[in-house]
Formats: sequence, structure tokens, C-alpha cells
Amino acid sequence: MALEIPQPETLPVAAPTRPGVGLASIALVLVSVAFSIAGQLTLRSAMDRVGFIGRAEVSAPLTTASRVAKEPLLWIGLFLFGVSAIFWLVVLSRVPLSVAYPFVGLSYILIVAFSRFILDEGVPLLRWVGVIVVAAGIVIVGLSFRRVSGI
Repeated sequence: MALEIPQPETLPVAAPTRPGVGLASIALVLVSVAFSIAGQLTLRSAMDRVGFIGRAEVSAPLTTASRVAKEPLLWIGLFLFGVSAIFWLVVLSRVPLSVAYPFVGLSYILIVAFSRFILDEGVPLLRWVGVIVVAAGIVIVGLSFRRVSGI
């Protein structure tokens, strides 16, 4: 009985492996979320400067678009969103979506807090209850992350 050696092209090819989800990947998620939050707050400030867009403005879309486009904070906010998206793409190349996306919930928590304490918006009690529920969900995801990654 002769020893048969398979040809290289018949050997199964192992799927490329991703490195484990580490603290650097979670840091990238948090950086992406931070840029997204900064973008939201900046866009809100831009629209505060532009003012209310009502029925009259909607009927004159070019005039309204021109007025909005002249607001520098609008462009800064969009830039911040773009930076967030770049970080998010790196995150998606490293972290399972089921781990990364729940961390976006941090933006819901922080946006409500910043809206209340920085933008001085009214936040009703029921919305705070929702924020607590989102926070609890993030904690649960975090605990499941620790079980899988060992961190």
C-alpha cells in the first residue's frame, strides 16, 4: 500500500480567521459612537441657527436648501458623521455586528443626557425610563461579550 499525497489544489483551504474582539476594537466602536454623537449635537445646533422649517419653507425648497447650506455648523456636523462612518467601517471589519451595533445604543443614552443638560431640552420621565432600558440592554450585551472574549 503506497502513501498517497494529495495535490495542493485539492487540499481544503481554511477560512481566514479574524482576531478576537479586543479592547482596541471596543475602543474603535466608542470612537465611532462619539463622533456620531458630536455630529448629532452639531447638526442640532446648526438647525437652531437656521430656524424652524415650516410649510412656507418646504414650498420653496431651493431657497430653504440654500439657507441651510450656508450654515457652517451643518458642514461640520456632516463631516463628523463622515469620520464616524470611517471608524464604523473599521469596526465592521473587526467586530461581529451583533456585538458592535448594540454599543450604538450608547448614543441614545448620551444624546438624551446632552439634550437635557447642554441643549436645555425638556426630557419627560418616560423617556428617561427608555434610556434606562437601553442602558440595561447595553450592559447585557457587554456581559455576553465578556463571556465570549474572556475580557
